[in-house]
Amino acid sequence: MLNPHYLEMLGKKSVIREMSVWATNRAAEIGAENVFNYSLGNPSVPAPQAFTDEMLRLLQSESPMALHGYSPTLGIQSVRQAVADSLKARFGVPYEAKHIFMTSGAAGAVAHAVRAVTQPGDVMLTFAPYFPEYNPYIGGTGVELQIVPASIEDFQIQFDAFEAMLTPKVTSVLVNTPNNPSGVVYTTATLQKLAAILRAKGAEYGHPIYLISDEPYREIQFAGVDGPFVASQYEHTLTCYSFSKSLSLPGERIGYVAVNPAAEGADLIADMCGQISRETGHNCPPSIIQLAVSKVLDQTSDLSVYETNMNLLYNELTSLGFRCVKPGGTFYIFPQALEPDAVAFCERAKQFNLVLVPSNNFGVPGHFRMAYCVDTETVERSLPALRALAASYR
Repeated sequence: MLNPHYLEMLGKKSVIREMSVWATNRAAEIGAENVFNYSLGNPSVPAPQAFTDEMLRLLQSESPMALHGYSPTLGIQSVRQAVADSLKARFGVPYEAKHIFMTSGAAGAVAHAVRAVTQPGDVMLTFAPYFPEYNPYIGGTGVELQIVPASIEDFQIQFDAFEAMLTPKVTSVLVNTPNNPSGVVYTTATLQKLAAILRAKGAEYGHPIYLISDEPYREIQFAGVDGPFVASQYEHTLTCYSFSKSLSLPGERIGYVAVNPAAEGADLIADMCGQISRETGHNCPPSIIQLAVSKVLDQTSDLSVYETNMNLLYNELTSLGFRCVKPGGTFYIFPQALEPDAVAFCERAKQFNLVLVPSNNFGVPGHFRMAYCVDTETVERSLPALRALAASYR
């Protein structure tokens, strides 16, 4: 008998992927250069040359068994040590290798982190707007994901609503900064207030409230933005990271969980993640990619195009009358639509070959997401279509 849970999920496919499929089909009809596809967050810049050089060196000089054999359950020890050393040097948090668990991207990191610090029946809070795939990530653990309403003025945390929802059943809070879809970065003041509330409520409830920090866009922060390392602000933090965006390696599926050494159970959580991988069939990411990434931990691709594209779109959108919080990072912008129905707005945008993602699944009505991880020439060519879309509402 087919599993009814997954049959039901077939009717709840990712709207992001569905819009991407529409863009591909439309491009086949009229040419890709005539479709302005802002649907999918796929990096548009190449990986650093140093990563490519290291891959070539490994293939040419290292043992095939070391490159292509199974890695240890928790990840290759030298790689875990290198990640710990890099984080300690950059952010001043005294990680050791025992606090690092290598994963298949940030999705794998979140899936492991949630299972390590929650149990079925617990409640987890996250903040709108939020990445819609959190629903299956968290729902599959038996934990109830509750969404704190958005502060649409700035997309920082709406603390009154958060504190009202923070009951003894809440054992963890999930944050995503820089944020997909808004591009907003939580400030030092925001994170310090969040940490103070979590400490106070944890003491009141008699258990720590873990903070799971989903950070695949950590390195894409724009000039002058106040965006501290989350784990430096709160001790019970599990950092979930991916190299997909910083090194433009989404297809390689490589990331990690880093457990703040001051967190309760810090010396056990990475080992627990290894046992979680047995249960879920995770079984560690590729050895060669772990080894190559470990040599470029403090490098990034040339990410400057994303800030260039953001400024072009932000200036154009606001000049056309769109209400928009200016992104502080990522490669997303999240304007308010020109009508209350975001789905209808994005359907109208298709008439102008603009592929936008409606906000409904992100937990905020009446907005749309643009993933501007495209070349700048494409952004510039899309501006007349944006103007025509805006004019159609006048």
